[in-house]
Amino acid sequence: MKTKQYLVVGLGRFGTSVAMSLAEQGMEVLAVDSNKEHIDDIAPFVTEAVQMDVTDEEALASLDVPSFDGAIVSIGTDTRASILVCVLLKELGVPYLVAKANDDLHAKVLTKIGVDRVVFPERDMGARLARSIVSPSVLELMSLSDDYQIMELLLPESWEGKSLKTLDVRRKYGVNIIAVNRNDLFMVSPAPDMPLEKDDTLLVLGKTHDVESLKG
Repeated sequence: MKTKQYLVVGLGRFGTSVAMSLAEQGMEVLAVDSNKEHIDDIAPFVTEAVQMDVTDEEALASLDVPSFDGAIVSIGTDTRASILVCVLLKELGVPYLVAKANDDLHAKVLTKIGVDRVVFPERDMGARLARSIVSPSVLELMSLSDDYQIMELLLPESWEGKSLKTLDVRRKYGVNIIAVNRNDLFMVSPAPDMPLEKDDTLLVLGKTHDVESLKG
């Protein structure tokens, strides 16, 4: 299987984290930034690191953008540069484009120019922290739409030793348990008669209000 290749443009904290995480997962990563220090810092951890003016169309074109599986644009507070780079990458034929937004207006413009996924790293991290404080049993939450979400949940104490069949989760709570994580082993579509154990975590899928009702 061919190793996937990703282009990461902008090596602030978020861009550096994404580049290093992709590389750690075995992906080929080309990291690009105009700051030489950023390039020197990331170079040992990625496939290649290049210093260039990312708003220069000819420079970007020299990277053979269509050959990458995707690009992540993480340009700090320079909203104009972020938008320009995204426009250039789309025109150069990038297959999939993710971009960091600084505010709602920035996000709206990025969506209008065809960015496939817009992210708010600081906002998302803040929401995740607040959720973990309010509901310590919730490990992770992902919205699929306005109506549905997936939540990773610590096994409620009252469920210990019981099976999904006994708990009748779908009828009583309106959700589906799509996986059980036990000792870092994910069991997808767990058997309905399998007893749940104390340190299990559950991957729960359902309508937002039903999933939210399971929070401790």
